[in-house]
Amino acid sequence: MAGEADRFGDLRIRETPKTLRALALDRVRSAILELRFQPGERLTERDLCAQLGVSRSVVREVIRHLETEGLIQNVPFHGPVVASLDPAQVEQVYEIRSQLESTAAAACAQLATAADKAALGEALQLIDDAYAAEDFRAVLAATNRFYEIMFESGRKTVAWEMVQRLNGRISRLRAMTVSSPNRRRAGMAQMRKILAAINKGDAAAAEKACQEHIANAAALALELLRQQLPGKAS
Repeated sequence: MAGEADRFGDLRIRETPKTLRALALDRVRSAILELRFQPGERLTERDLCAQLGVSRSVVREVIRHLETEGLIQNVPFHGPVVASLDPAQVEQVYEIRSQLESTAAAACAQLATAADKAALGEALQLIDDAYAAEDFRAVLAATNRFYEIMFESGRKTVAWEMVQRLNGRISRLRAMTVSSPNRRRAGMAQMRKILAAINKGDAAAAEKACQEHIANAAALALELLRQQLPGKAS
């Protein structure tokens, strides 16, 4: 159908890279984050093979991987579907983020080198530039890079591994919030506050700024999610 072709045409993989599975994984993950695949939508192997131009074995690996990220769930007698966001689970994700990221911010303020601080500043500028270009995929990538530097600079590598396990859910929530009105101004102000505290070596202020930032993001995500629930105004 023409409508389906228009919707999914840009997912097709025409290159012949060595990492075909990784490329297919990125395409399907992006389609979920950008809501081209809607929550609750069934994903069939046959359709994904046609949309991506890859084999069933690749599609099965992609589905299994995205299940571990929490982006896809396997429903008995129905098959894989795009996972729906549950408010209670969303609250838990932000609680975990707050604990891990605020601790990492405090450690980063104590341990970051001048080079680390410069890298954080560059990542923050990339986020702002991506917002200005309304390139929300780039916003997500640059934001992830900012936090990666923060965790690594604070020597919180195990905590970063834990965050990475939640990355599918975190990215999905970020994708939902970054495009909301005024998020650029509010989000950038909060992240600049985190960076300012890190640059001053003020661990307590960095921890507090990170907690405030995540609390604000959680409130926005939950409000947007409630608006999408059945029976709520959109």
